[in-house]
Amino acid sequence: MKIKFLTILSIAIAMFAVACGKSDADLQKAVQDKLAADKVTGVTVAVKDGVATLSGEVADITVKSKAEASAKTVEGIKSVTNDVKTKPLPIATPAATDPALTGKLNEAMKKAGVTGLTIEVVNGKATIKGAVPAAKYAEVIKLINEAGITGFENQITKEN
Repeated sequence: MKIKFLTILSIAIAMFAVACGKSDADLQKAVQDKLAADKVTGVTVAVKDGVATLSGEVADITVKSKAEASAKTVEGIKSVTNDVKTKPLPIATPAATDPALTGKLNEAMKKAGVTGLTIEVVNGKATIKGAVPAAKYAEVIKLINEAGITGFENQITKEN
């Protein structure tokens, strides 16, 4: 009788201990709190059967790794599935094409009232030929410098 009582008591204690373990909701809150304490933002957490699944989008791989490491430190988390994505790297804006630069320079000269120039752009470098009034020469050079070309060959002459 004594052995039977101890066996039943042992089973009851074991079941009570399992029942008193942290719930998935408690674990989820604990992981969220840990991420906040570690200043990890952009990550959401879901916990099922003690397994934390991280999702969201972060700036880079270091933040992604930090989120996983933080979640693993929470007592009661069995494992972590890291589905966090990193934001794509910014794409460099390509330089304007040669025809676009030619058009931009021609338009700038037209707005400035400058005629008589021939503009050719190859690989971002302009060759500019022709004659301009001496009073407009400085303005023409300024417009060329502001056009975004990589350089230019100046074959412009000043007229009096």
